[in-house]
Amino acid sequence: MSKSALSTFRAKEEEIEKKKLEVKEKVQAQLGRIEEETKRLATIREELEALADPMKKEVSVVRKKIDAVNKELKPLGQTCQKKEKEYKEALEAFNEKNKEKVQLISRLMELVGESEKLRMKKLEELSKSIETIR
Repeated sequence: MSKSALSTFRAKEEEIEKKKLEVKEKVQAQLGRIEEETKRLATIREELEALADPMKKEVSVVRKKIDAVNKELKPLGQTCQKKEKEYKEALEAFNEKNKEKVQLISRLMELVGESEKLRMKKLEELSKSIETIR
């Protein structure tokens, strides 16, 4: 009796395992179908969104590019202003030095002129003194 009870128990266990595998296979099959349906629904949703605004992706890409360019422009503008300021300061310093150079050249010309006059005067004096020696 215990052998038949044991074999009956084993038969029931095997039957339970078979049923369990069948249920598991059905669940897996349904999960596979659900995944396929989910993918199809996602595709349909994307198509619907594309219908709502067919240029939405392109507009989004262009907007992102505009934002990126704006981010690049800001520091470039600041750099440009800084360089303009440096340029103006350098130009002002250049002009001041140029004025100073012109004044110095004028002064040099005056000094050279005076020096020539003095040398001519000395030469004349020397020439007169040579004539008086004769």
